[in-house]
Amino acid sequence: MPAMTIIIAIVIALLGIFLLGAGINALRRRSLRNQTVRKRRYNLALIELTLAFCLLSFAALLCTVAVATRGYQALTREEVAAVVRVEPSGAQSFTAQFRFPDGRQAHFNLAGDQLYVDAFILKWKPLANFLGLHTAFELDRVAGRYMKLEDETNRPRTVFSLTAPKFLDLFTLRQRYLFLANFLDAEYGSATYMMAQTPATYEVRVSTTGLLIRQVAEPLPAVQ
Repeated sequence: MPAMTIIIAIVIALLGIFLLGAGINALRRRSLRNQTVRKRRYNLALIELTLAFCLLSFAALLCTVAVATRGYQALTREEVAAVVRVEPSGAQSFTAQFRFPDGRQAHFNLAGDQLYVDAFILKWKPLANFLGLHTAFELDRVAGRYMKLEDETNRPRTVFSLTAPKFLDLFTLRQRYLFLANFLDAEYGSATYMMAQTPATYEVRVSTTGLLIRQVAEPLPAVQ
Protein backbone atom coordinates (compact mmCIF):
# COMPACT_ATOMS: atom_id res chain seq x y z
CA MET A 1 0.00 0.00 0.00
CA PRO A 2 2.62 2.68 0.89
CA ALA A 3 4.67 1.70 -2.20
CA MET A 4 1.77 2.40 -4.57
CA THR A 5 1.08 5.69 -2.79
CA ILE A 6 4.72 6.76 -3.14
CA ILE A 7 4.67 5.91 -6.87
CA ILE A 8 1.59 8.08 -7.36
CA ALA A 9 3.23 10.86 -5.31
CA ILE A 10 6.37 10.70 -7.48
CA VAL A 11 4.32 10.98 -10.68
CA ILE A 12 2.42 13.98 -9.28
CA ALA A 13 5.66 15.58 -8.05
CA LEU A 14 7.30 15.19 -11.48
CA LEU A 15 4.33 16.88 -13.10
CA GLY A 16 4.55 19.65 -10.51
CA ILE A 17 8.28 20.11 -11.17
CA PHE A 18 7.62 20.31 -14.91
CA LEU A 19 4.99 23.02 -14.41
CA LEU A 20 7.26 24.85 -11.97
CA GLY A 21 10.07 24.90 -14.50
CA ALA A 22 7.75 26.04 -17.27
CA GLY A 23 6.38 28.85 -15.10
CA ILE A 24 9.82 30.08 -14.02
CA ASN A 25 11.10 29.89 -17.59
CA ALA A 26 8.15 31.96 -18.81
CA LEU A 27 8.82 34.67 -16.21
CA ARG A 28 12.53 34.80 -17.07
CA ARG A 29 11.99 35.40 -20.76
CA ARG A 30 12.71 38.84 -22.09
CA SER A 31 9.84 41.27 -22.07
CA LEU A 32 7.91 41.60 -25.29
CA ARG A 33 6.90 44.89 -26.82
CA ASN A 34 3.39 43.60 -27.42
CA GLN A 35 1.62 44.38 -24.15
CA THR A 36 -1.19 41.86 -24.76
CA VAL A 37 1.16 38.94 -25.48
CA ARG A 38 3.31 39.81 -22.48
CA LYS A 39 0.27 39.91 -20.18
CA ARG A 40 -0.93 36.54 -21.45
CA ARG A 41 2.52 35.06 -20.88
CA TYR A 42 2.64 36.33 -17.29
CA ASN A 43 -0.87 35.07 -16.59
CA LEU A 44 0.01 31.66 -18.00
CA ALA A 45 3.19 31.58 -15.91
CA LEU A 46 1.25 32.40 -12.74
CA ILE A 47 -1.24 29.63 -13.48
CA GLU A 48 1.58 27.15 -14.05
CA LEU A 49 3.29 28.17 -10.81
CA THR A 50 0.04 27.86 -8.86
CA LEU A 51 -0.68 24.40 -10.27
CA ALA A 52 2.93 23.38 -9.57
CA PHE A 53 2.63 24.48 -5.94
CA CYS A 54 -0.66 22.57 -5.53
CA LEU A 55 0.72 19.39 -7.12
CA LEU A 56 3.94 19.47 -5.10
CA SER A 57 1.97 20.05 -1.89
CA PHE A 58 -0.32 17.12 -2.69
CA ALA A 59 2.68 14.90 -3.50
CA ALA A 60 4.25 15.85 -0.15
CA LEU A 61 0.97 14.96 1.60
CA LEU A 62 0.89 11.54 -0.07
CA CYS A 63 4.50 10.86 0.95
CA THR A 64 3.68 11.87 4.54
CA VAL A 65 0.71 9.50 4.58
CA ALA A 66 2.84 6.69 3.13
CA VAL A 67 5.45 7.17 5.88
CA ALA A 68 2.77 7.44 8.58
CA THR A 69 1.14 4.17 7.51
CA ARG A 70 4.42 2.27 7.55
CA GLY A 71 3.97 -0.76 9.80
CA TYR A 72 0.30 -1.12 8.96
CA GLN A 73 -0.64 -4.21 6.97
CA ALA A 74 -3.16 -4.14 4.14
CA LEU A 75 -6.44 -5.81 5.06
CA THR A 76 -8.62 -7.23 2.29
CA ARG A 77 -9.82 -10.37 4.07
CA GLU A 78 -9.25 -12.19 7.38
CA GLU A 79 -5.52 -12.02 8.14
CA VAL A 80 -3.33 -13.65 10.81
CA ALA A 81 -1.78 -10.77 12.77
CA ALA A 82 0.16 -12.96 15.22
CA VAL A 83 0.47 -16.48 16.64
CA VAL A 84 0.52 -16.54 20.44
CA ARG A 85 1.63 -19.33 22.75
CA VAL A 86 0.13 -18.98 26.24
CA GLU A 87 1.61 -20.76 29.28
CA PRO A 88 0.26 -20.33 32.86
CA SER A 89 3.04 -19.35 35.29
CA GLY A 90 1.10 -19.14 38.57
CA ALA A 91 -2.17 -18.02 40.10
CA GLN A 92 -3.63 -15.35 37.76
CA SER A 93 -0.39 -15.01 35.82
CA PHE A 94 0.86 -16.37 32.51
CA THR A 95 3.41 -15.84 29.74
CA ALA A 96 2.56 -14.96 26.14
CA GLN A 97 5.03 -15.67 23.32
CA PHE A 98 4.13 -13.71 20.16
CA ARG A 99 5.29 -14.63 16.67
CA PHE A 100 4.48 -12.11 13.94
CA PRO A 101 4.17 -12.70 10.16
CA ASP A 102 7.42 -10.79 9.49
CA GLY A 103 9.38 -13.19 11.72
CA ARG A 104 9.60 -10.94 14.80
CA GLN A 105 9.01 -12.51 18.20
CA ALA A 106 8.15 -11.00 21.58
CA HIS A 107 7.74 -12.46 25.08
CA PHE A 108 5.52 -10.97 27.82
CA ASN A 109 4.85 -11.84 31.47
CA LEU A 110 1.21 -10.94 32.13
CA ALA A 111 -1.03 -10.87 35.20
CA GLY A 112 -4.68 -11.84 34.88
CA ASP A 113 -7.04 -14.60 33.80
CA GLN A 114 -7.26 -13.73 30.11
CA LEU A 115 -5.06 -12.63 27.23
CA TYR A 116 -6.13 -9.22 25.87
CA VAL A 117 -5.00 -7.77 22.51
CA ASP A 118 -6.11 -4.61 20.71
CA ALA A 119 -5.32 -3.01 17.37
CA PHE A 120 -5.67 0.12 15.25
CA ILE A 121 -7.83 -0.20 12.12
CA LEU A 122 -7.33 2.34 9.31
CA LYS A 123 -10.43 2.58 7.16
CA TRP A 124 -10.01 4.82 4.13
CA LYS A 125 -12.70 6.58 2.16
CA PRO A 126 -13.25 5.85 -1.57
CA LEU A 127 -11.21 8.89 -2.61
CA ALA A 128 -8.17 7.49 -0.80
CA ASN A 129 -8.83 4.01 -2.24
CA PHE A 130 -8.39 5.55 -5.68
CA LEU A 131 -4.90 6.69 -4.60
CA GLY A 132 -3.91 3.16 -3.57
CA LEU A 133 -4.79 3.35 0.13
CA HIS A 134 -6.95 0.53 1.51
CA THR A 135 -8.14 -0.68 4.90
CA ALA A 136 -5.11 -1.60 7.04
CA PHE A 137 -4.32 -2.64 10.61
CA GLU A 138 -1.56 -2.65 13.23
CA LEU A 139 -1.56 -4.45 16.57
CA ASP A 140 -1.24 -1.93 19.40
CA ARG A 141 -1.18 -3.44 22.91
CA VAL A 142 -1.22 -6.72 24.80
CA ALA A 143 -2.40 -6.99 28.40
CA GLY A 144 -3.57 -9.37 31.07
CA ARG A 145 -7.30 -9.15 31.80
CA TYR A 146 -9.08 -10.23 34.98
CA MET A 147 -12.50 -11.86 34.89
CA LYS A 148 -13.68 -10.15 38.11
CA LEU A 149 -14.09 -6.38 38.16
CA GLU A 150 -12.68 -6.10 41.69
CA ASP A 151 -9.52 -7.90 40.58
CA GLU A 152 -9.25 -5.53 37.64
CA THR A 153 -9.36 -2.64 40.10
CA ASN A 154 -7.13 -3.99 42.86
CA ARG A 155 -4.77 -6.55 41.33
CA PRO A 156 -1.54 -5.68 39.42
CA ARG A 157 -2.05 -4.46 35.84
CA THR A 158 0.30 -5.49 33.02
CA VAL A 159 0.14 -3.74 29.65
CA PHE A 160 2.78 -3.76 26.88
CA SER A 161 3.09 -2.20 23.45
CA LEU A 162 3.11 -4.33 20.32
CA THR A 163 4.07 -1.47 18.00
CA ALA A 164 7.48 -0.13 17.04
CA PRO A 165 8.18 3.60 17.59
CA LYS A 166 7.38 5.73 14.54
CA PHE A 167 8.57 9.11 13.34
CA LEU A 168 5.04 9.76 12.06
CA ASP A 169 1.78 8.09 13.01
CA LEU A 170 -1.41 8.52 11.01
CA PHE A 171 -3.68 8.52 14.06
CA THR A 172 -1.76 11.50 15.47
CA LEU A 173 -1.83 13.30 12.12
CA ARG A 174 -5.58 12.70 11.84
CA GLN A 175 -6.19 14.40 15.20
CA ARG A 176 -3.90 17.31 14.34
CA TYR A 177 -5.04 18.00 10.77
CA LEU A 178 -8.81 18.01 10.27
CA PHE A 179 -8.59 18.07 6.46
CA LEU A 180 -7.44 14.43 6.56
CA ALA A 181 -11.02 13.55 7.51
CA ASN A 182 -11.77 13.86 3.78
CA PHE A 183 -9.54 10.82 3.18
CA LEU A 184 -9.45 8.80 6.39
CA ASP A 185 -11.66 7.67 9.24
CA ALA A 186 -8.81 6.73 11.60
CA GLU A 187 -10.57 6.86 14.99
CA TYR A 188 -11.31 3.15 15.06
CA GLY A 189 -9.96 0.46 17.34
CA SER A 190 -10.76 -3.18 18.04
CA ALA A 191 -9.96 -5.58 20.88
CA THR A 192 -10.36 -9.25 21.74
CA TYR A 193 -9.51 -11.54 24.68
CA MET A 194 -9.28 -15.23 25.51
CA MET A 195 -8.87 -17.37 28.63
CA ALA A 196 -5.21 -18.02 29.56
CA GLN A 197 -5.54 -20.58 32.36
CA THR A 198 -4.31 -23.57 30.33
CA PRO A 199 -1.40 -23.98 27.87
CA ALA A 200 -2.61 -23.24 24.35
CA THR A 201 -1.65 -21.70 21.03
CA TYR A 202 -3.85 -19.05 19.43
CA GLU A 203 -4.02 -17.08 16.22
CA VAL A 204 -4.86 -13.41 16.59
CA ARG A 205 -6.76 -12.59 13.40
CA VAL A 206 -8.02 -9.35 11.91
CA SER A 207 -11.07 -9.15 9.67
CA THR A 208 -12.83 -6.16 8.14
CA THR A 209 -15.08 -6.17 11.23
CA GLY A 210 -12.29 -6.26 13.85
CA LEU A 211 -10.05 -8.55 15.93
CA LEU A 212 -10.73 -12.17 16.89
CA ILE A 213 -8.78 -15.03 18.49
CA ARG A 214 -8.90 -18.66 17.38
CA GLN A 215 -7.22 -21.59 19.09
CA VAL A 216 -4.80 -23.60 16.98
CA ALA A 217 -4.92 -27.38 17.31
CA GLU A 218 -1.80 -28.75 19.01
CA PRO A 219 0.21 -31.32 16.98
CA LEU A 220 -0.09 -34.91 18.21
CA PRO A 221 3.02 -36.29 19.97
CA ALA A 222 5.16 -38.64 17.94
CA VAL A 223 4.62 -42.34 18.58
CA GLN A 224 7.71 -43.99 20.14
